[in-house]
Amino acid sequence: MEHFGGKEEITGGINAVDMHCDTISRIRDCRREGKSVGLRQNELHIDLMRLKEKGYLLQNFALFVFLGSGEDPWEQLQALYQIYQEEMERSQDLIAPVYRFADIEKNRREGKLSSLLTVEEGAVCKGEISKLDRLYEMGVRMMTLTWNFPNELGFPNLDREMGKKIRAAGKNVTEAQQKAYFNTPNERDGLTETGKEFVARMEELGMIPDVSHLSDAGFWDVCRCTKKPFAASHSNARKVCPHVRNLTDEMIRALAERGGVTGLNFCADFLIQKPIGMENPGTIGDIVAHAKHICKVGGIEVLGLGSDFDGIDTHEELQGAQGMDRLADALVKGGFTPSQVDKIFFENVLRLYRDTL
Repeated sequence: MEHFGGKEEITGGINAVDMHCDTISRIRDCRREGKSVGLRQNELHIDLMRLKEKGYLLQNFALFVFLGSGEDPWEQLQALYQIYQEEMERSQDLIAPVYRFADIEKNRREGKLSSLLTVEEGAVCKGEISKLDRLYEMGVRMMTLTWNFPNELGFPNLDREMGKKIRAAGKNVTEAQQKAYFNTPNERDGLTETGKEFVARMEELGMIPDVSHLSDAGFWDVCRCTKKPFAASHSNARKVCPHVRNLTDEMIRALAERGGVTGLNFCADFLIQKPIGMENPGTIGDIVAHAKHICKVGGIEVLGLGSDFDGIDTHEELQGAQGMDRLADALVKGGFTPSQVDKIFFENVLRLYRDTL
């Protein structure tokens, strides 16, 4: 299997590169519940022993900050970063962080997994460029500009507060209300002026802007404000599932033309839409359907993996990192060639990192 421009050979395993998981935040939450949980081995969706066993090359670890908690977002970030640093130190025999593209190959030669640190929620910076610079110094190499709250940088497609009202209504919510919330994108509110300054600075630093969660208007602002490739770390195809967290065909094409990548999200709600209250476990077949559509629209080069593990519910077919070989097999059965699966599983994201880091 060719690797890094054909210079090296890798054999065995699935060679996955996953652009998004929430495992660090889940570890924090478990510890708050009094559970002793670490990254090396656990019962979550991801641990290092399973990544190693399955032949992963690299896992992005997001520091997810929830603005609705009322806690200071920068302080939340620092607490999560401390957990990340401690877990990297405890398992330095298995994994090492990535600060530049060459580190990925160095880690592979040494038989180690690679870890790329990301942030999910641009509000952690409080609109201060100095904090963005500090994130880069800490090793952050990708950041989602928003989660589901407006912030100093821009606006999301989903409004968390409206979502709480929809879920509270439960089975009493009407189809029209459901569509208004889940299927109506924000085409008006994009990046703020501060957000545009941040995106420009991110490109200067070598930090990838991540448009997952961002409003439609924000996506197009990022297109206009950037020159380098960017990412939608965990977003699917809106044509297949009309949820606004997914990308339109026009977005997929624009991302492809820029040399960017979108990561397949395994969250059932972004794979297939069902009425609120109806069980929606999701299937590997649903993931394959999104993969086929995205590649049909944008070409094979635009697609990667963005599991959202430890931030979503999973199902029997794909319970965690241990089931990723099943997804690879399903893609082949769905019509993808082994070389195309390699592009989806690791080659396309590595190209993105080579071009941006």
